[in-house]
Amino acid sequence: MTNQLFTSLEEGRKFCEDQFGKNVSFDLVMQDVYIQELPALLVYVSGLVDNANLANMLVHLQHNHHDDIEDEEAYFYAHFNFQSITPSVSTEKFLLFVLSGQVGIITKSGFAYTTEFRSYPGRNPEEPDNERVIRGSRDGFAENIIINASLIRRRIRSPQLRFELQQISTMGKTDVAVCYMNDLVNQEHLEWIKKRFEQIHHDGLTMADKSLEEWIFKQKYNPVPFVRYSERPDIVAAHLLEGHIAIVVDTSPSVMLMPVSLFHLLMHAEEYRQAPLIGTVMRGLRYMAAFLSLFLLPFWYLMATNPEILPDKIDFIGVSEESHIPLYLQLVLADIGIEFLRIAAIHTPSPLSTAMGLIAGIMIGDIAINVGLFTGEAILYTAITALLTFAIPHYELSISMKVFRQLLLAATAIFAANGFFLGSLAIFLYLYALRPMQIPYLWPLVPFFPKAFARVMIRFPMSDDALRPYIVGSKKRKR
Repeated sequence: MTNQLFTSLEEGRKFCEDQFGKNVSFDLVMQDVYIQELPALLVYVSGLVDNANLANMLVHLQHNHHDDIEDEEAYFYAHFNFQSITPSVSTEKFLLFVLSGQVGIITKSGFAYTTEFRSYPGRNPEEPDNERVIRGSRDGFAENIIINASLIRRRIRSPQLRFELQQISTMGKTDVAVCYMNDLVNQEHLEWIKKRFEQIHHDGLTMADKSLEEWIFKQKYNPVPFVRYSERPDIVAAHLLEGHIAIVVDTSPSVMLMPVSLFHLLMHAEEYRQAPLIGTVMRGLRYMAAFLSLFLLPFWYLMATNPEILPDKIDFIGVSEESHIPLYLQLVLADIGIEFLRIAAIHTPSPLSTAMGLIAGIMIGDIAINVGLFTGEAILYTAITALLTFAIPHYELSISMKVFRQLLLAATAIFAANGFFLGSLAIFLYLYALRPMQIPYLWPLVPFFPKAFARVMIRFPMSDDALRPYIVGSKKRKR
């Protein structure tokens, strides 16, 4: 297969003008140059290339009148000694690489090449807002897939680290890199992901990694996340060394990690930036917060509406004052009000968000209690539950907990104690039945692996000889 895609330079120029339009897009550049004595046409998107390096390349190319050249391909390689030259074997690949930020070159006789001058616009690496640590690195992923790959390679200097690049979707052609350690990864998991990629036939991944997650797992209406998102390269590197697979999507500052269980979503980098004992305490508090965020509000409602089952010593946890609104409706409205507050904070400019929070949280809440719309206890327990929910490190999981909490609260309001316990059982059975990538979602609790569960609950010292998680199916269990 040859890279002589056109019979002449003019035919190549006409092809590009037919595809991109002639003098239509201001950022699409078609420029005539000389490679020593060889005339050529450069085609590139100005906003996606490193203009300084490209200008430096053009300065070193001599603009001489051309003579007849017998072996044009050999002449090109002899005189064009710039970075990463790739022959284009099809017009589709040529167009794709140009639109991806590479510089396309068409020579006098119609030979086509692309060369690497990509420089994507975007932020510099900075610490992500939702995964902050007290001590540790302050760099985080950006919207540039090249920068993101570099941040991972900086932490894993191994030739076994692989980045397999693919273009997903029919029109968007989004760059997606599957990242893994070749000597650790489970080949069945890797092939499963690649087959899922082949099944994606869609215009484009406009929502980047989230759209890709729904396509890979065919998530439908399942509320729980099936992957772990992270914007920290140290977390991604740690998972790769455990045998997990990472998927880096261009234009997204977060990386998907798979396979994962529920307990992976409850871990945080801060646990490994502190002493093992302190990390264990922090992890235990986080697990407790996740548990209470689901069960505290429905359980309190059950106690408040059935005071006869309360022991005398804790009968104060009920409702001391009556309200014009039923207690269940108070809890629902208060929980929805907190969600409105969160949404408003997202859409409010930063200088005004603090003032908005004070007005909504203090003034409205206090007035609502004074006029009798809400009881103080309802506001208190709803606020505590919201605080516990914010302690969950994975945002998507915290939203799922809110959905489960409302369902459990509704079951408790309708069927009292029977509804609370049956609703809890239904949630447990639902999570037990989930098996993304054929991995039990509640591992290592169900099925129960004692040693793995101990490592989930306790932050062991790094010097201990730990095994890689069983669910990743790594080629090497021992680290």
